[in-house]
Amino acid sequence: MLIVQKYGGTSVGSVERIEAVADRVARTIKAGHSCAVVVSAMGHTTDELVTLAKAITRDADPREMDALLSTGEQVSASLLAMALQTRGLQARSFTGWQAGIFTEPVHGNARLLHIDSDALNRVIGQGIVPVITGFQGISGDRVTTLGRGGSDTSAVAVAAALEADLCEIYTDVKGVYTTDPRVVKAARKLETISYDEMLELATLGAQVLHPRAVENAKQFGVRLVVRSSFHDEEGTVVMEATSGFELREAVTGIAFEREVARVAVVGVPLQRHGLATVFKRLASDGVNVDVIVQSVVGTDVVDVSFTVKEEDADRTVRIVRELQPELSFHDIVCETGLGKVSIVGAGMISNPGVAAQMFEVMAGADIPIAMVSTSEIKVSCIVQADAVERAVKELHAAFLE
Repeated sequence: MLIVQKYGGTSVGSVERIEAVADRVARTIKAGHSCAVVVSAMGHTTDELVTLAKAITRDADPREMDALLSTGEQVSASLLAMALQTRGLQARSFTGWQAGIFTEPVHGNARLLHIDSDALNRVIGQGIVPVITGFQGISGDRVTTLGRGGSDTSAVAVAAALEADLCEIYTDVKGVYTTDPRVVKAARKLETISYDEMLELATLGAQVLHPRAVENAKQFGVRLVVRSSFHDEEGTVVMEATSGFELREAVTGIAFEREVARVAVVGVPLQRHGLATVFKRLASDGVNVDVIVQSVVGTDVVDVSFTVKEEDADRTVRIVRELQPELSFHDIVCETGLGKVSIVGAGMISNPGVAAQMFEVMAGADIPIAMVSTSEIKVSCIVQADAVERAVKELHAAFLE
């Protein structure tokens, strides 16, 4: 079978770790499988490159930033190819453009458009292990990068393009847990999780997989396994939800994030299409809006509250305030120091009352809820940031222990 293996920054963080990865790839080949490898930059290399750029300028050209940041993965790929060669394997490093990874013409957070897999298929057919730089591609004559966590997306895209039988994501954790085990010691590793549940958890703050990677895996039917590069035990399989009758727990996992801000726009006129104007402008400026709550306060005006990342709070307020002369809304208020706690589970669809139970748990723990957002398989609550960990522990005890 053809297996695509992706190794994150901690997995290739030193020469010793690269040697260990080479041993693992060699065992995969010895077991009779074909293998393609996708690697991240070593350890904190990307952060160090960003620091170097900031030492030169605070307003770096995006094209040059991508050219700089893409070098981190090239180091990992070349060193791993050398390590494989010392083990008697044929191996060759590939940059994003050499691997035929094409993206939209955006710097810093480009989306993949397609992969021309001819070069990769050719070397795999010759018994050569391609070691591919994650996180990057090409648009025209420009190197582009896919944003933080982009190597996960690269690996899934390569697996889809090669029609691989399996895509293994190697990281520093043993799999996907019911919540962060650093916060809840009783958190347990999941044997399997559906694409939809994993996508919700990844979007809501779980950092095991990048949301785009999960989205692409679901779209192209790529079978994923999340496992540790430091241990040999089985990881978590991310796959399509099983069909047929299966009794499911209501909640599969709990995700959380800190550093959330709430922005409230007071007295937005309905007749001026104020809401559409506000959110269209934020989207065009690249502000990611999360939870949205609208309150009707009269026949012609509404109040709307929404959340953004705390780092985007000042920019969001500035953008919206610039619209005040046009929309004539009454005021804008921003509250920082918030967090978000979410329960996720496909079993919610057939288990009524889950949201009510969540609110009851939060009330029992004396944790006020500022905003709520729901979907078929998740409930998210905005709370004070200093209450996030306590909320996670209480919810995990109620639903998952």
